[in-house]
Amino acid sequence: MQSSRTSRSQTQGLKRALAVCLASAFALAAAPPEYRLVVVHVYPHDSSSFTQGLEFHAGVLYEGTGRTGRSFLRGENLKTGQVIRAVPLEGKYFGEGISVLGRRICQLTWLNGKGFIYDASTFRRLGEFSYPGEGWGLANDGHLFYMSDGSNQIRVWDSASLREVRRITVHDGEQTIDRLNELEWVRGEIWANVWHSDRIARISPADGRVVGWIDAAGLLKPGEVTDPEAVLNGIAYDATNNRIFVTGKLWPKIFEVRVVRQP
Repeated sequence: MQSSRTSRSQTQGLKRALAVCLASAFALAAAPPEYRLVVVHVYPHDSSSFTQGLEFHAGVLYEGTGRTGRSFLRGENLKTGQVIRAVPLEGKYFGEGISVLGRRICQLTWLNGKGFIYDASTFRRLGEFSYPGEGWGLANDGHLFYMSDGSNQIRVWDSASLREVRRITVHDGEQTIDRLNELEWVRGEIWANVWHSDRIARISPADGRVVGWIDAAGLLKPGEVTDPEAVLNGIAYDATNNRIFVTGKLWPKIFEVRVVRQP
């Protein structure tokens, strides 16, 4: 009788151990791949720019900067860093993400629930729009806008009306990913900076699943920035030439990078 109990106990123990092993193996198999960045080229960047939005469109680098009273929309020469065109926001606004679609540029503000629409060529203001809550990052896929608000949600907007049509909850497995910041549309994925992190999330726009993580640590040398808010924030994709650029708030450099999968 004692032998039978021992046998059953051992069998149950083995089953539990097997279940744990299988669960661990499944978790490892399901974990999104990790990537690192290889620097291809380094370009100058205005170290006074509190970068909140970055896009490359038709040969021009567009940048939206933040901080109340010091927020701008700018068009820049990537190679030289020279500002081609700039327009300031009124002093009460803290500028946030930008996105260029067709002949329009849309720019968010942080706490005012208001965004602005500009002519992409002249920067003449064409109008404004409103949204609930905070504005952080903005990107588009040529048809829809994707907007972050610092949470784990990405709002999807109709590009014509700028009205929300749905939301995406960003998650890595069972874990939601908060503090989503600057966004970029890259080859069918949404890439997102995570505030105060050196990691970039590659996100499926269909279901919000993180399909990869990019480690962007080590781009700057120690001491190149000293402000605690000088964090990684800014992704731009040159779709014509398949180039990727990253920078940060108050960074003196913009990096053209190649993404390499970790072994």
